[in-house]
Amino acid sequence: MNWLNPDDVRLDDLLTVLKEQTDTADYPHATRIEHQVPVYDAERIRSADPRVVQAEFAAAFGTGPGIVVLKGAFGNEVVDATTAEFTKLIDEQHRSGAAGGDHFAKPGANDRVWNALEKLAVGAPEVYAAYYANDLLALVATAWLGPAYQVTSQVNVVNPGGEGQTVHRDYHLGFQSDEVAAQYPAHVHRLSSVLTLQGAVAHCDMPVESGPTLYLPHSQKYELGYLAYRRPEFSDYFVANHVQLPLEKGDAVFFNPALFHAAGSNHSTDIKRMANLLQVSSAFGRAMESIDRARMVSAVYPALLRMAKQDPEGAGNVIAATAEGYAFPTNLDRDQPIGGLAPLSQADVLRQAVTEAWTPERLDQALAEHHTRRLTN
Repeated sequence: MNWLNPDDVRLDDLLTVLKEQTDTADYPHATRIEHQVPVYDAERIRSADPRVVQAEFAAAFGTGPGIVVLKGAFGNEVVDATTAEFTKLIDEQHRSGAAGGDHFAKPGANDRVWNALEKLAVGAPEVYAAYYANDLLALVATAWLGPAYQVTSQVNVVNPGGEGQTVHRDYHLGFQSDEVAAQYPAHVHRLSSVLTLQGAVAHCDMPVESGPTLYLPHSQKYELGYLAYRRPEFSDYFVANHVQLPLEKGDAVFFNPALFHAAGSNHSTDIKRMANLLQVSSAFGRAMESIDRARMVSAVYPALLRMAKQDPEGAGNVIAATAEGYAFPTNLDRDQPIGGLAPLSQADVLRQAVTEAWTPERLDQALAEHHTRRLTN
């Protein structure tokens, strides 16, 4: 069947998909399975064969429950420093009268910082570099998307008493109406979920009463899900049957964007539940946010040079999170793939700069020339 028909959406078909249970034997590196979700200890997987762990992650996102939890993925010191910078951005929004809306929640009661990636890089490059040097972010992003992925970040704070989101699937097709989504053939519905990886880093302890994200494990495998999640019967089922995992500061959750999920309501009286939402895009897709990556590269470069002397692998992770890693689209009249199949990407330029310890001025000139070569004649 080449096209999915909205009239074929049935809750019973989703329930058939959900009968599959997560098998502990499929996730030998997980410390436990909690509410169908594999939970990993960060230090344990750091000492394991990365390719084996990545294969396990990919299976979880695709044919498994659609979600993994990484306990202790980010250290408290770097999380606290980043939280302080995010709080400054939120305070600036309040002073300016700006409000950060939400795709799937009522605006106003909570706080949202769009393009937190670029804002952090420009405002606090040392903090940014320490945060995005994270090895597990690189490990899991590569497991699902391969190299040259693109990181974007949005801060979400659900304040005490704040309402959560309605159940949804995420970008790309998840951000289209049912009518528009139905115009895409069935294979595009299957493709959409492999173009993005969703993640969230806990910036505070998140007991259940604070409203950590709600999930429906295995629901990403329901083929008509992009046409179904707005239906009342699906929403009602989600409300009654979702799972919710408490998190500690520094834990990270990653999941298939087609997984039915929603941020929870904050029923606590004193917890400002802050998460850094990571939307990581395939090199072959389009990210949701516009980001000036050349500006980010210039801002972070001095911190990156210093990091490269002590932690080359971490510096490589920062480059992956910061620069454009894919060579296309470009102007092949000007930017010819001499000696290979593709011209240099922005990330390639940055890697060369770090390796050869260019001055910031030389890097800025190289970035400008790289940009010019990509312009049409």
